[in-house]
Amino acid sequence: MNITDKVAVCSRSFSRHPILRAELLARYANVTFNESGRQLEGADLIAFLQGHDKAITALERIDDTILAALPELKVIGKYGVGVDMIDLEAMRRHGKRLGWTSGVNRRSAAELTLAFAIVMLRHVVAGNREILAGGWRQLMGGLLTGRTVGIIGCGHIGKDLVCLLQPFQCPILVNDIRDYPDFYAEFNLQPVSKKELLECADVVTLHVPLDDSTRNMLTAERLALMKPTAILINAARGGLVDEAALKSALIEQRLAAAAFDVFAQEPPQDRELLELPNFLATPHIGGSAEEAILAMGRAAIDGLEVNGIT
Repeated sequence: MNITDKVAVCSRSFSRHPILRAELLARYANVTFNESGRQLEGADLIAFLQGHDKAITALERIDDTILAALPELKVIGKYGVGVDMIDLEAMRRHGKRLGWTSGVNRRSAAELTLAFAIVMLRHVVAGNREILAGGWRQLMGGLLTGRTVGIIGCGHIGKDLVCLLQPFQCPILVNDIRDYPDFYAEFNLQPVSKKELLECADVVTLHVPLDDSTRNMLTAERLALMKPTAILINAARGGLVDEAALKSALIEQRLAAAAFDVFAQEPPQDRELLELPNFLATPHIGGSAEEAILAMGRAAIDGLEVNGIT
């Protein structure tokens, strides 16, 4: 057991998880958990991290200001798959190390995406709302089987979704800044431009990180390329889609439906969008499967022992 390093756990969900707490305490004697129930930011985050050699962070924003105030902090273990909350260049400038493992929640996010596609195609949300309002009407939906699925971002989650889609016999279009020729050949995938994917797919799903190249990537103009019968899914990152333009497209039936697990502002404030019968919102649960939580937590614990930025 390490009895010298002091570890701060910023993540509320990690701090509440009995198994992850126990496994971390088995390796480090001096651990401070976030028991406040609040997401820490700014001065509160600095105060919480002061005096610690290592930290486990999740959705906390780690930037130059935070790092400059914490000279004693040496290592951050990242809990979760995205690193868009961490200024990697600032980490390098300040000599901090980052332990991060990508793709550990791939199956959790891919299964949620698959669930979204089926739920929206079969009008499960609209049907449930009708019953709650006292109605009883059989809504005519459609099968996922045989429909063209467009996957923007063919990394860990995108690839796993391809595997899950195999029994559904869906033609699959993919778009990624990287080329994966062996994987594409194995699953008979067709890499296409974003324009062609948006024009041809019946289900479009996003699996890219949020950065300057992807922010607001689905503008009003790009949403207008989609079929009026198509469904849009975002279980990746908020900020990838112009949500105001999406709302207009759904209201005007220029897009059949959408399901989002993530939003530019969380929790989302646009009640009109959230209450649309052809829109499904979930509270950022893509990685919230017990198996995924354990995998991400254990990766964050292992990340405390890295020797450099990974």
